[in-house]
Amino acid sequence: MSQDLFATFKTILVDTFGVPADDIAPEATFEALGLDSLDVVELTLVLEEETGVKLEDEELEDVRTVQDAIDKITEKQQAAA
Repeated sequence: MSQDLFATFKTILVDTFGVPADDIAPEATFEALGLDSLDVVELTLVLEEETGVKLEDEELEDVRTVQDAIDKITEKQQAAA
């Protein structure tokens, strides 16, 4: 796992959504973190600004956890390299 990407996730979840930092783990689901579907869309927009990677709606269908999102972003970054 990219520690930098996880740190970026953690900062966004704490600063933008008020999620307690201690609750954020790679295996945490967005639902468990208190995010609804609109929050996840907003999260992906913030992540796009931070990473330059855009996740399409159909790519979000399989994204349930922080690690799922990190894996998708990493996969797209590697494909673009």
